Amino acid sequence: MKIIGVLGGMSWESTVVYYQLMNQEVRRRLGGAHSAEILLYSVDFGRIEELQHAGAWDELTAEMIGGARRLAAGGADFLLIATNTMHKMADAVEEASGLEVLHIADATARAVQSAGLRRVGLLGTRFTMEQPFMRERLEGWGLEVLVPPEEDRRAVHRIIYEELVQGVVRDESREVYRGVMARLAQRGARGIILGCTEIGLLVGPEDAPVPVFDTTRIHAVAAVDRALAE
Repeated sequence: MKIIGVLGGMSWESTVVYYQLMNQEVRRRLGGAHSAEILLYSVDFGRIEELQHAGAWDELTAEMIGGARRLAAGGADFLLIATNTMHKMADAVEEASGLEVLHIADATARAVQSAGLRRVGLLGTRFTMEQPFMRERLEGWGLEVLVPPEEDRRAVHRIIYEELVQGVVRDESREVYRGVMARLAQRGARGIILGCTEIGLLVGPEDAPVPVFDTTRIHAVAAVDRALAE
């Protein structure tokens, strides 16, 4: 089994889910008391969040590279960045650390293709929805990506940062997300990508009129695929 290096803590609420999912998947496949071999470097998300909203992406890239190098020094065989937004600097992290980065968009695109879909809606932080790094990576797989309009993007982003990363799950916020997803489906989305690793804490398949693709779960399973590959 290869050692999974995880850059986590963005937020720790979703990193806990990653850890649980990877261990459950290894146990499901290998049986008995087996669990995943994982190295985790968990950041202080308060600092990361401040830098994100200040647009300090160079400083954030340096933070991610530093964490990845710690994981490489610890013996990780490949790297998982346990957040969608920080895949903005995935290529730089891979190059500087020498570790393969298992990209969340690639794993998600494969899952969408396997479902026979092409046009999908993308939810996430405003960085993920508005900047090109996630959308263009998905489009490189032949997908057509729709994002919500400005008002919906603001609401989705606010709920992530003011509630979900702090472990707050509210029924009224679930209704907001249901409305956003329904409007994306009305615009022609045949599936919805939950493109922030905390969104799955709030909504699931039962909340959307079309299939949902939870990037946290997809990414965690892809990591186990990689760890157990010959």
